[in-house]
Formats: sequence, structure tokens, C-alpha cells
Amino acid sequence: MTDRSTPAHSPVQSPAHYSPQLAGDARRPTPATGGERETLSAVLDWHRTTVALKCAGLSPEQLSRQAVPPSGLSLHGLVRHLAGCERWWFRIQFAGEEVPLLYYSDDDPDQDFTALDGDVDEAFAVWRAECERSRQIVTSATSLEETGIRKRTGEPVSLRSILVDMIAEYARHNGHADLLRERLDGTTGR
Repeated sequence: MTDRSTPAHSPVQSPAHYSPQLAGDARRPTPATGGERETLSAVLDWHRTTVALKCAGLSPEQLSRQAVPPSGLSLHGLVRHLAGCERWWFRIQFAGEEVPLLYYSDDDPDQDFTALDGDVDEAFAVWRAECERSRQIVTSATSLEETGIRKRTGEPVSLRSILVDMIAEYARHNGHADLLRERLDGTTGR
């Protein structure tokens, strides 16, 4: 067995190669220091911006293409799904707003991914509006300990938990977006 640890007296070298940035990447780096709300909000916004970058420059047909068979995922579907997640978590469960679900019905629970006959630009506008409303809700909350109600269980859920869950949701789907984009036109980058 080889000892891979770095001796205490040897400086650790920075790698010469990092993952390439996406073209047009204007994302702000997430804060390396700062408060919890600022950090969680910045990381979530970084992931939101990543979704937009993964979709930039593609035609509506490309955005709607299910490019990794047999998966039914598409970038258009991911944007619709994430708009629904924003609304579900921040507006409905946390803020208690009485608004309809997006791209969902009990008869057709997967329509965010399967009913892609709608306007792609409209889907992006809805997603951006839901993200903005979510930001307003987070900003107006008195603390991360403030709670909403989980519809599934009736139990309280904190804003902190919702932010962490949404970061995980976006991170997972940004991985999907990486594969979809590379399959559509060969574009890679973080």
C-alpha cells in the first residue's frame, strides 16, 4: 500500500488544470465567508444561474429534445420542473400562498417533463418569476428558523431546510443539464 499523504514539510501544489468555465459565464463566485442566509442564498442563486447557462444559445427544439434516451429529461422539462419546485417549496409550503401547482396534476404528475408542447420562452419567464418570488420570500423572512408546513406530513419545515433542499435539487438537475447539453451540442464546462 502506498502512502499518499503529503509530508508536513512539503507545500501542497495547486493543480494546473481546472474544469473549464462555460462560455459567457458571468456567475458571481459564492461567498467564502459570511452569514448563513447570505451563503445559502448565494449558492442557490449560483445554481439557478447555472441552469440558465446550460440552456443559453440553444433553439427551442434543442431545449425540448430528450437527448439522453431512454430518459425523458430535457432542458425545457428541467426548467419547468424547477419552476414548480420553487413555487411548491417557497410559495406554497413556506409562505402558505394559495396558488396552483405548476405543470402538475394528480392525473398527469409528470407533465413538467412530458408535456413540452408549450412555449419555451414562456417556461423560462415563469421560472424566472418563481425564482424572483422565492428570493423575496427568503429576504422577508425574519430568520432561517421561521417555518412553513410540509403538505405531505403537516409538520413544520424551516426556511434553512428548504434552502438546503433546493440547493440539492438544483445540484442534482444541473448534473442532468451537463449531460443533456453535452449530448445536444458538445458543450461542456462547469
